[in-house]
Amino acid sequence: MRQLVEPPNARRENTAVRASPPAEARPAQCSQWQGPSAGFAFNGKFASQRITGVQRVGYELVMAFQKLFHEETELPVLIPANARTDVSLPKAKVVGPWLKGSLWEQLVLPFAVGGRTLLSLCNMGPLFVRQQVVMVHDVAIYDLPENYSWKYRLWYRVALSLLKRNARHIVTVSEFSKTRIMERLGIDASRISVVWNGVDHFDKIEPDTAILSRLNLRNDGYILAVGSLSVGKNLPRILAAMERLSEHHDWKFVVVGGCDLGVFNPQAKASYDLAKNVISAGFVSDGELRALYENAACFVFPSLYEGFGLPPLEAMSCGCPVIVSREASLPEVCGDAAMYCDAHSVDDIVDKVTQMMQDAALRESWRERGREHARGFRWERSARQLLDVLERELAGGVARSVQTQSKPSRV
Repeated sequence: MRQLVEPPNARRENTAVRASPPAEARPAQCSQWQGPSAGFAFNGKFASQRITGVQRVGYELVMAFQKLFHEETELPVLIPANARTDVSLPKAKVVGPWLKGSLWEQLVLPFAVGGRTLLSLCNMGPLFVRQQVVMVHDVAIYDLPENYSWKYRLWYRVALSLLKRNARHIVTVSEFSKTRIMERLGIDASRISVVWNGVDHFDKIEPDTAILSRLNLRNDGYILAVGSLSVGKNLPRILAAMERLSEHHDWKFVVVGGCDLGVFNPQAKASYDLAKNVISAGFVSDGELRALYENAACFVFPSLYEGFGLPPLEAMSCGCPVIVSREASLPEVCGDAAMYCDAHSVDDIVDKVTQMMQDAALRESWRERGREHARGFRWERSARQLLDVLERELAGGVARSVQTQSKPSRV
């Protein structure tokens, strides 16, 4: 059995973090499946949703996976009628004009799959479709139950109990998530595979620097953080650290993010009296976020729970020094390219931010390490990992005609 290819630099030893298990490199070859049909279709429900971390994975992995096949190969993305029009998906096919959301996914999508294997990449899929591979990003619904409304918890627990029985295979995004899925859902390790996320989608985004003027920010003069009502994001300690730092420094702090009260428990929200130097930016566009990453002095992400953790890698790819916690998947994903803090200690968060902000040479060092590390996380590599899983787990159930072309690998 071939091992999954691990992004370079993620395995470098660092006594401050947990090391990722070593993996074999894949030969520098390009495999493309041929024929009018590869036997796959994508669950495109994510195309109707706001683009957050999970939906980003859906978009990028679908497009990278399609590029592994010849152009004439039929690889439809089955989408609801209310799909977004501002983001294009190759080979998208609208299915069912009336229903949307979970009703569309459960009642319409199963009848459009035909004999294909359905690839559901965003935590959920039709509960009774057996020829299906489901990507479960994490099991926060079990690990952080207080984070969610009771209706959301009930639905996901029922759904996951059925999907774990009916899906052909489970894919997840980190070894951390794989371990948690095994424990919480009782699934054997042989039924779960890891497919890393990529971050090179940020290479294609043009920075929208107008946000810097709008928020009155200057280059290298503010600290960036991502916050939401999610308990796992550790927002109370982030804000407490910013409050304390504001007492002694004139640094600005920018908090990006928001929340969906239909998902998160409203009781998770507390009343925060923000320090005068704290700017709540709310939801921002990809271009605005890139501009914020590129011009920030550092990015602070002391999260308590992450299935993967894209924001630190996005920041690294934009040359922003990163401070993260040692919790969950973050050491596995960030390797030795980030400064680590204790997520449970406001004092330690304050200390690490102070170290970073008071030493320009230190920031430059972390910028270079971060850029190098982020280069190893590419969506083409993620797509090849997914294809490896499908070749291995669905052998005999899908077309096996493969053409191998010897050419330098792009990852």
